[in-house]
Amino acid sequence: MNIKSFKYIYLIGIGGIGMSALARYFYSQDKIVYGYDRVKSDLTVDLEDEGIEITYADNINAIPNAFNINESSNQLVIYSSAISNNSIYSYFSDNSFNMCKRAEALGLISEHYYTIAVAGTHGKTTTSIMLAHILKNTNVDCTAFFGGISKNYDTNFLLSNDSNYLVVEADEYDYSFLNLNPNIAIITSLDLDHLDIYEDHDDLISSFKQFASQVKDDGCLIIEESIAEYFTSPKNGKLFTYSHSDKSDYYADCIKQKINITNFNFNSNFNTSEECSSKASILLSMPGLHNISNALAAITASSYLNIDNNSITNSFKSFYGIKRRFDTHIISDKHVYIDDYAHHPNEISVTIETVKKLFPSRIVTVVFQPHLYSRTNDFAIDFANSLSLADHLIIMDIYAAREQPIKGVNSDMLLDLCSNKSKITSTKSSIISLLEEKDLDVLLTLGAGDISSLVRPIKEMMK
Repeated sequence: MNIKSFKYIYLIGIGGIGMSALARYFYSQDKIVYGYDRVKSDLTVDLEDEGIEITYADNINAIPNAFNINESSNQLVIYSSAISNNSIYSYFSDNSFNMCKRAEALGLISEHYYTIAVAGTHGKTTTSIMLAHILKNTNVDCTAFFGGISKNYDTNFLLSNDSNYLVVEADEYDYSFLNLNPNIAIITSLDLDHLDIYEDHDDLISSFKQFASQVKDDGCLIIEESIAEYFTSPKNGKLFTYSHSDKSDYYADCIKQKINITNFNFNSNFNTSEECSSKASILLSMPGLHNISNALAAITASSYLNIDNNSITNSFKSFYGIKRRFDTHIISDKHVYIDDYAHHPNEISVTIETVKKLFPSRIVTVVFQPHLYSRTNDFAIDFANSLSLADHLIIMDIYAAREQPIKGVNSDMLLDLCSNKSKITSTKSSIISLLEEKDLDVLLTLGAGDISSLVRPIKEMMK
């Protein structure tokens, strides 16, 4: 399938972070783009403002005239993995329209580029946005699809008409990343997740190994040191490791962390013209050892592309971060408010621990919205251990997304497992009034659902 040959594009689930980036890509290619989503959101409003027609009615009468008749050579329907059967999906499927999943579409697009794919159960979005920012600030440049919103560019999609480089997130959910055959692959982590897809941890690791094996001959594989044992170099290619240990090919030392500012030295164990060889001092606007690790991954890929240290250093100086990735909205002696996308137990632990290190004498209140019934059920004990790090804990109702409820799995069940002395549950609609009654010091909101819609009202309340 030549994905560039279609004139009309319809995206089912266009409001998703990955789908909306695809919509922007096709619109930038002068395609006529339409979409459906169940609810209006900031993302869909932005797309409409950019000129894309979106319907929120699950009704075939809302399908545009351009798709009333199947003209297969002109029309492509792309759907999200999160979409279950609805009338619009059924209409296109029953009438044999050209259809593909989001991951397939991304794979087809990537065939036209030199592709750098960032995989891992944590850190994909941050690493890919850091890397794209470095490339954008050099003569390499790139087109990029993100799973989050870059603060520098206020978007999840970057377009270059001059560069053949493409940066994409390689999502392990639903085996999506197996649609990619990248020139460079980065793998940041292998923590167990998505047990609705994978049988166990070994199954997850096997899928990542398959992804790594799809790196093109003469390509490059970049692996976090702690998981390097699972991978081998691409045929006629190279494998590099990175970590905080000087045993890695690329590593960090001399780490100094302050509020919203991290300094570290980047080093390599190479002394050739092909790889970066000298020490460089990096100033990073995102705190936490996990973000240093993400930066190391981006720096390693940049160095492989022969971007010099000075360009890398200057790029990080102008890097503002990512929305909902340790996103600091208020810092004062009276209040601190930080919002983060963390939705896996390990991510939650790292984020809370980072906040406590930055504000060691202050009281941390965590508001958490669990994402998916299945994930909450599969990792209930791990979630409880992570959330118990908070001084005060509020657990919101579970955000179902693509799932149906599971009997006995709810926020009360999770709360009962937590050991916090101060802990309660709350509906989303009650959160603001509940927080207004509390003497807040440091507030941390966590989750991958629609908790993001609370950020603005919380900021207003805490001013």
